[in-house]
Amino acid sequence: MDKNILKGVIADNQLEVPRYKVIPRDFTFEEFGNYVFVGIRRAGKSYLLYQRMQQLLAQGVQWDEMLYINFEDERLTGIKAEDLNLLLEVHLEMYGKKPILFLDEIQNVSGWEKFARRMADTKHRVYITGSNAKMLSQDIQTTLGGRYIPVDVYPYSFKEFLTANNVPSTANHLLSTEGKAEILRKFNDYFYFGGFPEGAEFSAKRDYLTSVYQKIYLGDIAARHTVDNTFALRIMFKKLAESVKQPLSFTRIANIVSSTGAKVGTQTVINYMEYAKDAWLINPVQNIAGKLVDKETSPKYYFTDNGILNLFLLDGNTSLLENMVAVNLLRKYGRNNAVYFYNQSIEVDFYIPDDYTAIQVCYNLDNSDGTFDREVKALLKITEVLECKNLLIITRDTERTVEINDKTIEVIPVWKWLLMLNHGQNDKT
Repeated sequence: MDKNILKGVIADNQLEVPRYKVIPRDFTFEEFGNYVFVGIRRAGKSYLLYQRMQQLLAQGVQWDEMLYINFEDERLTGIKAEDLNLLLEVHLEMYGKKPILFLDEIQNVSGWEKFARRMADTKHRVYITGSNAKMLSQDIQTTLGGRYIPVDVYPYSFKEFLTANNVPSTANHLLSTEGKAEILRKFNDYFYFGGFPEGAEFSAKRDYLTSVYQKIYLGDIAARHTVDNTFALRIMFKKLAESVKQPLSFTRIANIVSSTGAKVGTQTVINYMEYAKDAWLINPVQNIAGKLVDKETSPKYYFTDNGILNLFLLDGNTSLLENMVAVNLLRKYGRNNAVYFYNQSIEVDFYIPDDYTAIQVCYNLDNSDGTFDREVKALLKITEVLECKNLLIITRDTERTVEINDKTIEVIPVWKWLLMLNHGQNDKT
């Protein structure tokens, strides 16, 4: 790798980073923390780096103490792990100082984790982003040896989405008729088109979302894993979207896809699902009442952003509502077995052990067909088998409190629940 090319890349980045318009995310950086930010493509991982660099510049840190590199820059095509140390050499030649490192999309460099570990060992401060969840595989976590704080990055929360659209979410704004109406209008956009940061600025949101999905589907999944049967892959994602509220086994998915003429075996489906999870396109949620095999092989699958899910659906309001609740629970509590559903003689949409919370999701709580009674009955039943301190029914619009059998069930509109859930949240973005 030519040092002059690296010097040019470094100099260009120093001019570009301060120009980015950054909407601050709900995340607090530890002053001396080293971070690895992972998540779906276009979730805003790079903007977290820009946010941090702009913060440091505002605090008086100069570029002679910071080094930012984006490894998707075409000038760095072919860079290898052994070339990474050249970045330090070039920076020292230019400034003679030890820099804070900002390494964007570093998963493009095979073997990057050994360099990252050495940087932490030599007391560099390092911020890393990547799109591939394999970056945080058990092997790499072992290699990094606890030297980095892993952070899951999701598209905007509803509160962040409002901020990006210059809409206040204060209690006073909610109390006013005009303010509440403005928040509900923006929620409608968020509900159907999701929270990708760039998408918030586009008028042709569906075209933007289609482009993002194509890059994930064709680039992060098919090309990265050399999937030849892209038709089967596409059909699989379509069927997952249509079944988003239902547990699906690998065998069932294989049968559904094969019925379209795109013959695939169960092992192939298992591989495809792992690729989709690695790319953060989908997120499994397990049945807390299931046996080990059932937990692993028949979860529910939710899409990381409502906008992408909505590309597949017609009249999908109920699926979009449950998907939105699922993703925001995962955002708050984490992807790794912190959020469950319950299915054993009764069905409850979500159970969170850490908070002893059971949640039903219901778009319309009209009781003309017995919907309200069914939702309440399920919540009351789950309290007989699992500890539950909080019982919720999340709806599109309905709000009320139900007292029954010495239990309190809060019925709350999803937009209000999201604002409450996101309030003061710093552990995930």
